[in-house]
Amino acid sequence: GAPQEKSDPPARAVDYSAPAPTPANRAALLRRRPGAPAYFHRRGKGRYRPAPPDILAAALAALEKKQRQAEQQQEWVDAMAAGRLPEEIAQAAESLLVRPDKNSQQWKALDAACTKLGKTPDRLLLDLGAWPHALALHKRRFLAVNFPRAWASPDLPRPACGRALPRGYAGFSWGAACPPAETAAALPATPLPAGRRGVGVPGAARGIVVTRDGELDKLARARLSTVYMPGDKIPMQPDSVISAFSLDAGRAVPALSLYVTADPETGEVLESETRLERVMVRENLRHNMLDAQVTEASLADPAAELPYGHWLRPLWKLAQALSAQRENVRGKPENNSRVEYSFYLDGNPDDPDTPVRLVPRQRNAPLDRMVAEYMILANNLWGGLLHQHGVPGIYRSQQAGRVRMSTQALPHEAIGVPQYAWSTSPLRRYVDLVNQWQLIAAVEHGVSARLVAPFKPRDADLFAIIGAFDAQYATWAEFQSAMERYWCLRWLKQHNITRTVAHVLRDDLVRFGNAPLVTRVGGMPELERGTAVEIDILGMDELSLELDCRYLGQLAPAAQAEPQA
Repeated sequence: GAPQEKSDPPARAVDYSAPAPTPANRAALLRRRPGAPAYFHRRGKGRYRPAPPDILAAALAALEKKQRQAEQQQEWVDAMAAGRLPEEIAQAAESLLVRPDKNSQQWKALDAACTKLGKTPDRLLLDLGAWPHALALHKRRFLAVNFPRAWASPDLPRPACGRALPRGYAGFSWGAACPPAETAAALPATPLPAGRRGVGVPGAARGIVVTRDGELDKLARARLSTVYMPGDKIPMQPDSVISAFSLDAGRAVPALSLYVTADPETGEVLESETRLERVMVRENLRHNMLDAQVTEASLADPAAELPYGHWLRPLWKLAQALSAQRENVRGKPENNSRVEYSFYLDGNPDDPDTPVRLVPRQRNAPLDRMVAEYMILANNLWGGLLHQHGVPGIYRSQQAGRVRMSTQALPHEAIGVPQYAWSTSPLRRYVDLVNQWQLIAAVEHGVSARLVAPFKPRDADLFAIIGAFDAQYATWAEFQSAMERYWCLRWLKQHNITRTVAHVLRDDLVRFGNAPLVTRVGGMPELERGTAVEIDILGMDELSLELDCRYLGQLAPAAQAEPQA
């Protein structure tokens, strides 16, 4: 009921004191006014004005709302501390981890509960049941960050190539069995006279119907690469596109093919030709079907029983010559003696109880080496073709130990080639698709290709693609690595493995001898690299993907040989 005009504390004390204000009244009013902004608005030094009735009512309502929110937040904190997940927190769980609004009630309550319990937000939400298990959290967080709208590809009609293309040679293709591969390259071999060998490397010619800035291009550029994980994948392109251009057995498919005439003794390339054609693969072969039979010994012995020996033996001889030629350039042999592991999930990849199998395979197995040599040959020669015609492309180089991507045809010292342009996997890598567009222009237009190619010299968009691809490809690889580590932990748990042999990498870091796992071990003495040790697995965390291990002792010298896993 105070007057609305401005006043100072002594004058206003008269209104609030009877019969006369005392010094204590004045002092009390002077102290209380700044702490009651809803009731008094400051209008100068030491002067205040009572809030108008409508503004006062709104301010009091806001204070009441704030009080209710504080009480609600405290209820949520108490519930989470007691092991219960409030519905409002559960509904916002994903956003609270990925892109939290730190001014929201839910975040403030979660943050307070984490502080009270000494847990991280993801740990607390998982413990409270926001996700059924760590696998679901890992996948949902990845999808929410990288595919916020939807990860499933749109259901688009299967594209068709309306161009009349000449028929190419038939051949075989091979790849992994799990997950199903986008078969993008095949390797037919054609005998030639005078001790020479002709090799054809057809690659899926997706660049014929997928054009720059078209709908399919926009989808591929948004993803830049297929995302792989044990038992599953997120393809760069819709299944309709993959099925239309994958080099599956028994049907003619558009292909960009490289034909090479080479000396099988020295690996010297005598002639090469690139054609746009249709090829029909006779059969799709898988590593797990042939690795045990296709060995160096069976390839070297013409009398040995070998599936597809008439085709594989000439390819193997030339692949060895090509490898030796690259080693001369490198100055040292490549270290390909590692053991790699294939992951097989015998069930639903979203169920952590799905049985997982880790199947070891030698990285330098003959089939692997042949695939590697002919892909290197194609990426080298196709990079040279782009450079020869002045058509810009995206190259991968290594000089002075530094690997980078650029639009210049620079040497790749680690591989031992004068240039290297990823071009053989346009179904799963966007860089390969870009290079294939450029190659098709070079094949069809020759010296004038630089004028009609989708990307012209010094096109700024090429540099943008390189930057985006490098970052996204690293993100996809990091997720794949995390998922492989997760399934390694599940494999240990499913097989009740609590003690194992590992090999020292450095300090207290070791590599398991029976799984692709690297971890630190408590209590490790200083040992030489490669030393075999026995360790106990005390526990594991499927959220942080960490292992708790204890050093038991060094193994006898007879057990020191390290499988290069």
